[in-house]
Amino acid sequence: MPTKQSVSCLWAPLDDPVYRQYHDEEWGVPEYDDRALFEKLILDGFQAGLSWRTILYKRDNFRKAFNDFNPEKIARYSSKKIERLMNDAGIIRSKTKIDATIGNAKIYLDIMECEPNGFSGFLWDFVDGSPIVNKVKNYRDHMVKSPESEAMAKELKRRGFKFCGPVIVYAFMQAVGMVNDHETLCPRWKAVQKLAR
Repeated sequence: MPTKQSVSCLWAPLDDPVYRQYHDEEWGVPEYDDRALFEKLILDGFQAGLSWRTILYKRDNFRKAFNDFNPEKIARYSSKKIERLMNDAGIIRSKTKIDATIGNAKIYLDIMECEPNGFSGFLWDFVDGSPIVNKVKNYRDHMVKSPESEAMAKELKRRGFKFCGPVIVYAFMQAVGMVNDHETLCPRWKAVQKLAR
């Protein structure tokens, strides 16, 4: 029987080891790597209309199909490559989302070229470089968007990004540790705070 202090967030089922590992090791950990942030933002875009569990279970397939989310390669995808992606049952075969990923890769490269602190610095500036620590008692009570996610979504869209509305962006911010929405009784709530720069 877990103690009150060791009750992990209820959204990650105990009987789902993949989801559980994602919660225990990744979700909410501050991420500063440019390419890793690009990957997560793209995957959150693919999640639109679906569950994160669906994407999580296909993540390795996505990485293989999209050249480990290498933006330089994705930006140069040909029509033949798009056709192969559309025939890949291991990923979400949405032409709209695949096309958006290619366009987003091109914009990512532009941001990397023009922003002094790269893609990571550009995104983290929306939270002034430090994670927002919320005090969520039950995951059902956390916000689905915030002023910061709305501002980030607006700027991403202005630059031409697709599948980056404020709700998708807020989920992204939670996942990459820009927002700490672990439940306060979850051991990870304090643990991820120690990992911030």
